[in-house]
Amino acid sequence: MKNDCSVLMALNGLDIGGAETHVVELSRELNRMGYRIVVASNGGVYEKELSQCGIKHYKVPMNKRNFISMFRSYFMLRKIIKNEKIDIVHAHARIPGFLCGILKRKMKFTFVSTAHWVFNTQGGLKYLTNWGQKTVAVSDDIKKYLIKNYGIDSEDIFVTINGIDTDKFSPKQDFDDFEREFNLEKNENRLVYVSRMDEDRAYAAKLIINIAEKLNNKIQNLRIIIVGGGNVFDELKQKAEAVNNKIGKKCIIMTGARTDINKIVSSGKVFVGVSRAALEAMSAQKPVILAGNEGYIGLFEKSNFEKAADNNFCCRGCDITNEVNLFKDIVNAFYISDEERESLGKYGREIIFKYYSVNKMAKDCILAYNAALNSRKSCKVLMSGYYGFNNSGDDAILISIYSNLKKSNHDIDVTVLANKPEQTHKKYGVKVVDRYNILKVLFAIIKCDVLISGGGSLLQDRTSTRSLIYYISIIKMAKIFNKKVMLYANGIGPVEKKRNRRIVKRVVNKADLITLREENSLTELRKIGVSNKNVIVTADPVFSMECMESDKAKEILKKSNIPINKPIIGVSVRNWKDIDKFLRDMAFLCDRICDELERNIVFIAMQEPSDTGVSEKVMGYMKNRAYILAENCTPNEIMGAISIMEAVISMRLHTLIFAANRSVPMLGFVYDPKIEYYLALFGMPSGGDVKNYDMKKAFEHLKDIVENREFYEQKLSKVANVMKKRSKDNVKYLIKLIDK
Repeated sequence: MKNDCSVLMALNGLDIGGAETHVVELSRELNRMGYRIVVASNGGVYEKELSQCGIKHYKVPMNKRNFISMFRSYFMLRKIIKNEKIDIVHAHARIPGFLCGILKRKMKFTFVSTAHWVFNTQGGLKYLTNWGQKTVAVSDDIKKYLIKNYGIDSEDIFVTINGIDTDKFSPKQDFDDFEREFNLEKNENRLVYVSRMDEDRAYAAKLIINIAEKLNNKIQNLRIIIVGGGNVFDELKQKAEAVNNKIGKKCIIMTGARTDINKIVSSGKVFVGVSRAALEAMSAQKPVILAGNEGYIGLFEKSNFEKAADNNFCCRGCDITNEVNLFKDIVNAFYISDEERESLGKYGREIIFKYYSVNKMAKDCILAYNAALNSRKSCKVLMSGYYGFNNSGDDAILISIYSNLKKSNHDIDVTVLANKPEQTHKKYGVKVVDRYNILKVLFAIIKCDVLISGGGSLLQDRTSTRSLIYYISIIKMAKIFNKKVMLYANGIGPVEKKRNRRIVKRVVNKADLITLREENSLTELRKIGVSNKNVIVTADPVFSMECMESDKAKEILKKSNIPINKPIIGVSVRNWKDIDKFLRDMAFLCDRICDELERNIVFIAMQEPSDTGVSEKVMGYMKNRAYILAENCTPNEIMGAISIMEAVISMRLHTLIFAANRSVPMLGFVYDPKIEYYLALFGMPSGGDVKNYDMKKAFEHLKDIVENREFYEQKLSKVANVMKKRSKDNVKYLIKLIDK
C-alpha cells in the first residue's frame, strides 16, 4: 500500500475516552508517515488537536442509534467518501461500522474496522455489526471474543496495541499551568484517576470517592484528581462535594473532560485506571494501580505484566474491583520509598517503549490495510450441503471440496453452512455458519460471491421433501441476491413427487453451472425437465480425498482394539425400511466369512449414532466375535482403516467410494439405485437388493474376491484413476465460473 492513500477514520465522537484517544494518536502517526487522514465523528474536545495537525474533520452524528441520525450519517459519509476520494474506510464503533458496511456494497473502497471493546450481542444487535474485510483487535482476548461471537476467521484479525506517544506522555512534561488553574500545592500527595464518567466506565471512580475520607486520614496532604466527563459525572461530582465538605477541604477535584491529560497525569504521584489511560500514566513514569469496571489487578509490576497484557490492561476476567483492595494498594503506593516508586515508574515506561509505541500501532493497522486491499481480489464461496451431521460420507465431501479449493491458485475464502457449527469448525478447521439460523444464513448468502450446493444427493425426496425444499431454498435465495450458483458434483434424485419435480426444474434451470457425479443423475435431471445447458458429468469429490499412511491407519485400528493378526473384511450397514431380516442374514454371511475364510469382521459406522446401532445389532446376531471401528473417527481415518482391509461389504455409497479410492475390492448391497450404478461402474459384484438378495451367492462373490484379489484390485484401480481426475475437474469448472 502506498503511503499517499487517503484513509477515513469513522467513529462516534471525539470526547475523552480510550477509543477516541486511540483514533487521534493513530491519525496523527499515520499523517506523520505520509497518509492523508480524514476523520468523521460527532465531534468533541479532540477536534482542535486534529486541526493543529492539519487533519480534516467532518461532523457526522454517528453517536446516536435513532433512524434520523443514522439516515443523515449515511448520506454524509457517502458524500465525504466520494468528495475526498477515500481509499480506505476505518470504522471504530458499531454505528460507523454498520453504515460503512452498507456503503461498501455500493462504493469502491477498502473497509477495515477496529474492535476496542466487547459489544452487547443481544436483541439482533449482533447482526447490525459489520467488522469489514479485516478487523483490528486491541487485545488477544478481544480477538477470541470476535472469533467466538461473530465467527470471524482468525486470519482476518490483526491484534494491535493502544499506542502511546512517549514524547507527549513523558516524565519531563511541564504541568505548572494545570496546577495554577486549580490552585494546587507543589508538594502534595496527588492521586490521579482518568476515565469516561459513564456508568459502564466509572466504577473505580465511585469507589475512590467512597474511600476518600479514609485515604485522607491515612495519607498526609492528599489530593485526588478525577478526570473525565460522562453520564454519571454530575452524580459523582455531587458525592465528591459532600465528601469534601465532610473532610473540611477540597480533597477531591473533578475536572470534567480535558484534553491536557498528559499534564494532569504527569502532575500526579500515583495513578489509578485501566486501558489506554493506564498506559499513558506508565509512559509518564507513574506507579499505576489497575482498577476498573471489568476487574482489578492492583499495583502494576513485573509479576503481573502478562496478566495485564492479556486483557489489554482492562482487567477483563480478573477479580472484581472492591474498596478494600483499592484502599490497601493506594496507601501502599504512597507509603513505599521514593526509590521503589521511581523503580515502578521506570519499569512501566520501559514496557511502553518495548510494546506500546504509537508507531507500532500504526504499522499494525497498515498490515491490516494491506491485507484488506489484497482481499478485494479474493472470492467468497459459501458451501451448502449435508454437513455437520456426523455422516462421514458427506463430511468427506466437505473435506475434499474445501481441500481442493485451498489448493487452487485462486484466493478463495470458504464458509460452510453446517449443523453443529462449533463442532464442525473444531473438527475440520473451516469457517462455519449454523444452517438453521435464518439470519446468519441470509447474511452469509449476501456476503458470498458464489454458492456451492453439494455434493451428495441433496436434490431428492426419498428421505424427505423438507430436506429437498431446504436446499432448493438456499439456491433460490442466492439467485435472488444475484449470486453465482454451482451445483457441485451432485447426485440427482430420485425426485418422485410431481410438485417437487416442478420446483427442482424451475430452480435448477437458473443455476450458473451444474456438475454431476454420474450419468444417471444427468438422465434424472432431463426426465425432471431441466434444460440448463451448463451441465457436465464429473465425479464425486471424495475420489480426490487424500489418505493417511499405512502405519497411521494401523494405529486407528489399534485404538479400536481391532487385531490385525488376520486379514480384515470391512462391513458397512445402515438403517432402512423393514431391514431386520436382512441384518440377521448379514450376520450369517459374516459368520461364514469368519469360519470358512478365517477373516476378522470390522464394522464401519459411517453415520453416528445410527450406523453404530445397526452394526451392533448385526454383531449381536453373530456367533463369532466381530469388531467395530471407534466412534468419532474422521473421514480420513475411516479411509485409512479401509485402505488396509482386504475387502469391503457395503450398503453405504461413500464406503464403496472410500474403498475405490484405495483400490480395495468390494461387494455391495443395493438400497438405492446409486449403489447399483457405482457397482457396475467399478465392475464389482452385487449381493442383490436389500429386499431381494442371496447370501449364499454373496458369499461366493466375496470368496472369489479374496482368492483373486489382485485381479479385482487392478480392475478397480483403472476406474479409480479416471474418477480421481474427473473429481478434480469440479474445481477447474468452479474457477472458470469465478473468473467470469
